[in-house]
Amino acid sequence: MAKVLKIRDLTLRDGQQSLFATRMKQENIDKLLPLYKEAKFYIMEVWGGAVPDSVMRYLGESPWDRLRSCSEAMKGISLLSALSRGRNLFGYVPYPDSVLKGFYKEAIANGLNIMRIFDALNDIDNIRSSVKMINELGGIADTAVCYTVDPKTDATSAPAPAPQPKKGFFARLFGGKDEPAPAVPETPQQIFTDDYFVSLAKEMEGLGAKMVTLKDMAGLVNPARIYSLMPKLKNALKVPVDFHTHCTPGYGLASVLTAIIQGVDIIDTNIWWFGGGSAAPAIELVWIFCNKLGITLDVNMDAVAKIRKQLKDARKALADFDLNKDKWPKDFDEAYAAMPANIDAEFDRAIAAAKACDEETLLDACHKIEAYFGFPKPNELVKNAEVPGGMYSNMVANLRALKAEDLLDEAMRLIPKVRRDAGLVPLVTPTSQIVGSQAVLLAIDRRKGAKDYTNKNNQFISLVKGEYGHTPVAVKSEFRQEIAGTPTETPYDTSTFKAPENPVLPQFGNVKLAQNDEEYLLLELLPAVAKTFLTNKRKAEFEAKPKAEEPKAAEAKGNEAAAGGDVTGPVFKAPMGGTVIEVMAKSGQKVNVGDVVLVYEAMKMENDLASDMAGTVKRILVNEGDVMATDQPIIEFE
Repeated sequence: MAKVLKIRDLTLRDGQQSLFATRMKQENIDKLLPLYKEAKFYIMEVWGGAVPDSVMRYLGESPWDRLRSCSEAMKGISLLSALSRGRNLFGYVPYPDSVLKGFYKEAIANGLNIMRIFDALNDIDNIRSSVKMINELGGIADTAVCYTVDPKTDATSAPAPAPQPKKGFFARLFGGKDEPAPAVPETPQQIFTDDYFVSLAKEMEGLGAKMVTLKDMAGLVNPARIYSLMPKLKNALKVPVDFHTHCTPGYGLASVLTAIIQGVDIIDTNIWWFGGGSAAPAIELVWIFCNKLGITLDVNMDAVAKIRKQLKDARKALADFDLNKDKWPKDFDEAYAAMPANIDAEFDRAIAAAKACDEETLLDACHKIEAYFGFPKPNELVKNAEVPGGMYSNMVANLRALKAEDLLDEAMRLIPKVRRDAGLVPLVTPTSQIVGSQAVLLAIDRRKGAKDYTNKNNQFISLVKGEYGHTPVAVKSEFRQEIAGTPTETPYDTSTFKAPENPVLPQFGNVKLAQNDEEYLLLELLPAVAKTFLTNKRKAEFEAKPKAEEPKAAEAKGNEAAAGGDVTGPVFKAPMGGTVIEVMAKSGQKVNVGDVVLVYEAMKMENDLASDMAGTVKRILVNEGDVMATDQPIIEFE
């Protein structure tokens, strides 16, 4: 009997997130769902990850509506999956169990089947409660081991600190009680071994995982590594193994082929126009390989062809966020029909090389295949910085919105340094956003001649402090003291979680901001984003009512920025553009150097902005909710 390979389609979630910064509108997804019913993928990833944030932030849409729409169309046909960041859920900070359970319960009630749970630090303690909740609520707990690599030293930063013994995972990995583990090797190149990943996977299965994913968010698993690692995972686990990777550095297609040959159960793919590049490989190329290998792909490829035609228009609608809008792949049907014998031979050469673990030949063959079909070449910048495709595309999109694109190359070069300083964290949301945002701030510091880490985002402080969990390598106590004000690792205290207010909005008819449990959950998850989204929703509902029903709207509160007049005094400028969340300073207030005067959000990270000058505040030049530009004056001093 031929082997059957199951597919998890990522097109509607990770595919668009990696290539188009999660800007796909609901109306375009709704057009595709009837065709997906015919395709009958084993699993469709449609929710979680950046979706809840992005659809509210950029599209003004409800994440719950998106999930319900997919569930109503696909119920009983494909299993629907979402990506959860464990303790961080779909956000960027740790949340208490009450918030996690509320979201999981609502998601499963609205049709979600599988929750793929990972922790950005590979800290088992951060996924423990999520696995238990998902199983108890009737869902399928899929846990993900985050793949990463050992650090490289470059001229941009000081050498990586030597790993330090620490409590937690290493104690379990090396045996014994939860005590400091035996000293790890002096060279950091021996941290992320096959045994490291297999031990994590076995522990996840022991927690109750019904499947385990090797999650290679940056596409760093090279074919030789997956040749070694996949059989070890299969031999160690009784549950199905899924492989998730990206094509950004040029390994994706070759590593997927190797994983198939080495016995993987499920492969993550995208459909043609949403595949390759910084996303996962295209299912069409996997299909060609499977045909040659005598493996049955558990998908209706005729229906996939129909989806492919519709996705072409969907991609056109995303042109503003398409990093390759002028370098599209060839049309698959046309290119495949005209595929010359020498390219067909490259598929056979790749298979033979994968079976023999001849990585050089395998990569050469796969790159020639991808070049023929018009997919992007390996991204050397991303490869060297070792970052996920979604992180890269989001950095580009956010820096473009902030009119600071010139910082990109410099920030990318600084990412490895920031990662090492923070404890060798894998780069996956939220650590990818935290490290990426901090690398941008570090680039700004260096351009201004300031000391490294003069500007710090709040989440980076929390990461270094220990609030996100145990990092793979302990953060140096001197660095923790410098960044977080304490030399001691300090875990997040869930008792300090402050539930957000749900205010009455007099200007919109005295209605509450969140109208039901699911809307309030959004406020708990992403307070700043949900507040804007729900306020706009209440405003639209109020304005849609007949005029006779309109009560007198309350006057909007502003600050002295509206007073006008020329700026004549010294000004404090924004070091980086972003959205003003909270203004801490007031006119007449005396401010010292280092005092926090404003909280703002940039690149999805919340930042405290400390004044670099002392004096008495004359005027605040921005309001809460304003989008400020880099170097925009925000405070005028007497």
